This record gives sequence, structure tokens and C-alpha cells, in this order.
Amino acid sequence: MTFDVLTLFDLDHTLLPHDSDEQWVAFLVEAGVLDGAQWDAANRDLMARFNRGEAGAIEFTEFYLSTLTKFDDATLAGLRERFFAARIRPRIAAAARALVDRHRAAGDLIVVTTAVFRFLAEPIAAEFGVTDVIATEAERINGRYTGRVAGLPNTREGKVERLLSWLAARGQRLSDFSKVYAYCDSLNDLPLLSQVSNPVAVNADPVLSAHARHMGWPVLQIGQNLP
Repeated sequence: MTFDVLTLFDLDHTLLPHDSDEQWVAFLVEAGVLDGAQWDAANRDLMARFNRGEAGAIEFTEFYLSTLTKFDDATLAGLRERFFAARIRPRIAAAARALVDRHRAAGDLIVVTTAVFRFLAEPIAAEFGVTDVIATEAERINGRYTGRVAGLPNTREGKVERLLSWLAARGQRLSDFSKVYAYCDSLNDLPLLSQVSNPVAVNADPVLSAHARHMGWPVLQIGQNLP
């Protein structure tokens, strides 16, 4: 099938009102399978090192990926199902669903592109009816997650590189589309937003919001469901 328009959606703080990995950890603590005090101490240490310039994006990602290593796939599937029912589906705003549906009705090729690791990102995208997902990949060895990132994390400039690779695997380029929309919330998404014809800042952080207004980009606020 040939598509004339490509539409890219970020997840966290764009189609969702929160950070999915943080919500996943909070759920695991609440479920009693992760030690909250131990995790909080490790998180504070990581934040301190990040603020000193001693920790980067990969270490942050692998910090959250470490939550997958202690469980087999069957246990993880059950936990994810409970997590989704408790902390994802009820928080998706009707306006977020309507935005995706509008682009689907227009016949666009819709892709979710997110820094969230695929284990969480795919079922969230599926809730919006989106099957094409570019996400951070988690390494697996002998059927178990290792806690390490596989390949290039899908964040910052990596979002552009991963998108171009994804398109190339389809035999396509960005220039093949008459329009390319990108809906994102963060300063970290500027590399991607700067590459598309129709960038949209959604629930944007202060830096992205200021940049978007300076550039004349649309600035969109999506109402959030926060039960």
C-alpha cells in the first residue's frame, strides 16, 4: 500500500500523560515485586550522577530495563497486562485517541516512535490501533532480558537515524512523502521535529514550547485523563 503522508507520534507526555517507564516501576513496587526503598536510593544516585554529567541516556534506559531481568516471559506478560489495565488504558485521553484516529481516517502511514523500550511501547501503540513502532530495543540472550540496550536507543538524534533506517528497510525516504507530521513533547525531540515538514509540539516542555513558538510551529495541549 502506498501512503502519501507519514505521521509520527511520540508516546510519553504526548499520547500519554506520563513517563511509561516510571509508571512501570511504580506499578512493580506497588505489586510487591520490586523493593521501593532500594529502587529509590539507586534512582537518587543515578540522578545525582546525571546532573554531574557522569551518566547518560543509555545508562538511564538500562536502569529501567533492569526491571525485566528477574522475570521469565510468562511472568512479565502477566505483570504487563495488569500494569496496562491499571496505569495505561485508564489514563489515555479521548483527545489523544481522536488525534490518532483523525490521521488514520486521512489515510496516513502512522508510526509510533518512542524512547520507551519495546516491551512496553508495542501494547501501548496497539491500544491506539498502531502496529508500526520504532522503540528502544532490549537485548535478549537465551530467551531472557539482559538489562542492556540492543543497538541505538530511540532518543534524540537516534530517533532520526532509527526512522531513516526503518524507512530504508521499506525502500522509502522522508522525501517520498508529501507531508511528514511529528507530534512530540520534549527538547530531546528537536532533532526529529527539525527533519519533518509538519512539526507539532504537544504538551511541550518549556524549552520546546518556546522554540516551537519562535519557529511558528503549532503548539497543542491534549487534555489528560489522570484518575
